[in-house]
Amino acid sequence: MSSAPANLTTIGTLGAGGGVSAPGSSPTFSPLYQQIKALITQSLQSGEWKPGELIPSEVELANRFKVSQGTVRKAIDELAAENLVVRRQGKGTFVATHHEARAQYRFLRLMPDSGEPHNPDNKILEVKRLRAPAEVARLLDIKSGDSVIFIRRVQSFDGAPTIVEELWLPGLIFKGLTAERLVEYKGPMYGLFETEFGTRMIRATERIRAVTADEETAELLKVAKQTPLLSVERVSFTYGDKPVEVRRGLYLTDRHHYQNELS
Repeated sequence: MSSAPANLTTIGTLGAGGGVSAPGSSPTFSPLYQQIKALITQSLQSGEWKPGELIPSEVELANRFKVSQGTVRKAIDELAAENLVVRRQGKGTFVATHHEARAQYRFLRLMPDSGEPHNPDNKILEVKRLRAPAEVARLLDIKSGDSVIFIRRVQSFDGAPTIVEELWLPGLIFKGLTAERLVEYKGPMYGLFETEFGTRMIRATERIRAVTADEETAELLKVAKQTPLLSVERVSFTYGDKPVEVRRGLYLTDRHHYQNELS
């Protein structure tokens, strides 16, 4: 098979001739800056530049890829808009990390009705290895019955239980994750996933609906049974659009609201 021409889409693996094509897909044309964006993303995915590290300058990347600095700038602009990199005035462009304060609120959309948003306190209820239920396996793109790590926790704001969450993670990726490690780790959970398991959450999809508290959830949140709650099911993805987390949360919204930004 001949290598892909230089003006083919660059989502996939680098071909022998320097072009990039997606395995098993039909060639499609894409602008040059998108090809450069895909090549930079490949370097991020491979770990050439670690989370929090400074990436090469636009001039260095332009020389590396034999394109104009303007083309590189446009590619990085899109990567910054997608929160994969962070520009810092006078310092350069850095690989985004979940350890940054600004990143921690990308995936936590429950905001207080008054006061400044802040991270909740976590109480881990259980962590265990299970065989993936069919629906969870489908969402994680694994086989039904494959190993998954199941986590259940309660998150509290200012001492008030507010979120009951259940998480499912692929057992192969998160081998060695224990309740003890989650309890002793004081940073954001996604920061732990990034640092110790090499898995960075890039984007997520969510489904939101109104529900009422069953007896067990009401007890955990210290509210009456049938109290209105917000149910949020999230699937989080890493590089290559690979699903690596299913998270189902029940949110108490008497003093909080779910906030999103649409553009």
